[in-house]
Amino acid sequence: MSAKIKDFISKLHLGVLAVAFTTLSIQLFPISRHASSWNRFLRKTSETLIQVNTVKKMNEDSKDVLTVMICNGDVFETKFKTNN
Repeated sequence: MSAKIKDFISKLHLGVLAVAFTTLSIQLFPISRHASSWNRFLRKTSETLIQVNTVKKMNEDSKDVLTVMICNGDVFETKFKTNN
């Protein structure tokens, strides 16, 4: 192969990589915004739940489960189990 063809192929690879990276970034932007919003909602819900006396008695895993259930729209009455 001549030097011009090798140079063209390397520039072509670089161009394809740039287009692929840009396309992937554009597609991931809405997902990252949604994840950021979800994490902010989880944090605020968790901070609010800590103020409830029954929740204060729960272990961390149970608090996390309750927080996720609330954020997912849990509409049934949950019976709490406490570790006494």
